[in-house]
Amino acid sequence: MSGWNLADVWEAVADELPDAPSLIHGTRRSAWSEVDQRADAVAAWLLGLGAAEQDKVAQYLYNCPEYLESMFACFKAGLVPVNTNYRYRDDELLYLWDNADAVAVVFHGTFTERIEKLRSSLTKIRGWLWVDDGSGPCPSWADPYEQVAAQRPGRQRGPWGRDGDHLYMLYTGGTTGLPKGVMWRQDDLIMLLGALLGGGLPEEPDYDLLRQHFTAPGPVGLPACPLMHGTGALVSMSVWSQGGSIVTMVGRHYDPDELLDTVVAEHVNAIALVGDAFAKPMLRALDAHPGRWDISSLVAITSSGVMWSEETKQGLLRHHPGMVLADAFSSSEALGMGTSMSGGANAAKTARFQLGETAIVLGDDGRPVTPGSGEIGLVGVGGRIPLGYYKDEEKTARTFKVVDGKRYSFPGDYATVEADGTITLMGRGSVCINTGGEKVFPEEVEEALKAEPGVNDAVVVGIPDDTWGEAVTALVELVPGAKLGEADLVAAVKRRLSDFKAPKHVVLVDSVSRAPNGKVDYRRCKELAQEAVSAAAP
Repeated sequence: MSGWNLADVWEAVADELPDAPSLIHGTRRSAWSEVDQRADAVAAWLLGLGAAEQDKVAQYLYNCPEYLESMFACFKAGLVPVNTNYRYRDDELLYLWDNADAVAVVFHGTFTERIEKLRSSLTKIRGWLWVDDGSGPCPSWADPYEQVAAQRPGRQRGPWGRDGDHLYMLYTGGTTGLPKGVMWRQDDLIMLLGALLGGGLPEEPDYDLLRQHFTAPGPVGLPACPLMHGTGALVSMSVWSQGGSIVTMVGRHYDPDELLDTVVAEHVNAIALVGDAFAKPMLRALDAHPGRWDISSLVAITSSGVMWSEETKQGLLRHHPGMVLADAFSSSEALGMGTSMSGGANAAKTARFQLGETAIVLGDDGRPVTPGSGEIGLVGVGGRIPLGYYKDEEKTARTFKVVDGKRYSFPGDYATVEADGTITLMGRGSVCINTGGEKVFPEEVEEALKAEPGVNDAVVVGIPDDTWGEAVTALVELVPGAKLGEADLVAAVKRRLSDFKAPKHVVLVDSVSRAPNGKVDYRRCKELAQEAVSAAAP
């Protein structure tokens, strides 16, 4: 056996805490023993398809108990779960499942019609597992999840056994390009998550030692963001690995009232969200209804993937100074690049992070950036990092590089190193704007805009310009009733940043249309900005 395995960790929880809560969804509550048994039944179904070691299983699901159950089942059987963005269209789904070599799909009933159009092209897929969501009957070509999960085949594992080299694969589209599967060894993930278990786990698996941690139910976690994305999935896996329970919201569209109602009803300890797209509506609800929600059970709110503004953090801490707000500077292919912690009366500044223990910032010359120099460098993280991208050696070589004999992941984020050793995140190099010979990182301008009262959200892109090469252009979503014009918004940026970073054009939109993970499609936003600016031109 080579390293820790998630199925073995979670089975240890089920053995030690069989009656403790594991999954909660509305009025539905499942204990660890029940979830363990249901996952065994789904694992048996997958193995019955003739699946081979490390075959891929797509999860085409909204947040629900079946998402984590089927993930558990995959790990039990030595298979690999593949997250599927439920906003994908036909061509994107075909690409993803073909690229992943998926042999089975677990899907919500609402996606039946779309799948029926694609099935003839998906020749690698041997089995379909239908999750009833009240949208219609189970199609003849699929098996009902509940009938499968009700079986009792006993503990399951593939004939190849389990080990820490078995994968968790996280497909990520980032801000540009086709989705790519990031391959994480389970042992590496568990060791990164294991730091939460009383100071960490030994390098060599010791499940007797692990079981000693499971003497009482662990924390209650709530992923406010989709489980199909890394933030929601990884935080949930961490909570489960502590013997805790995961609460999923019933609504399929983010509703801050439902979130806060659920926090109170289930005494939630930890929330996972993605930046201001989730946190601002939560803060507005709390401000609008003081005293309505007792959120004192919250110990931590964790955000990752999108910068989280200082003003929003300050607002949340006014409602509950006792919690910790953790801003994790991480990506699907690089965990632990930096962290920013806020609590009490102190909210960390936007985009300011403590550099991770194994992280580095390298300048254009390949040398570490000198603190306080003002130089912008590329951020990388070493230690336990992914093996690479599935079936893409070229992208793997571009992202994962050896520096001074050590392997690092460089997902493309740029930062400066301050004199005190902290880093200020500038943004992702792939969407950097070159305007008049100056580099402008969209995230920096976006944060300046979002700090302005009356601005709900903003996305900044560069569009072709005869004078500047690229013109900084902002798509801005105002708070309902706000009266801000282009001049006001340009002035707001100039109060905080150099003049050359201020937008040359501002386009007011009803919504910037963020994805469920809080991210934006910069390519699509660029097209919208170009259309709007061209239409407004004399």
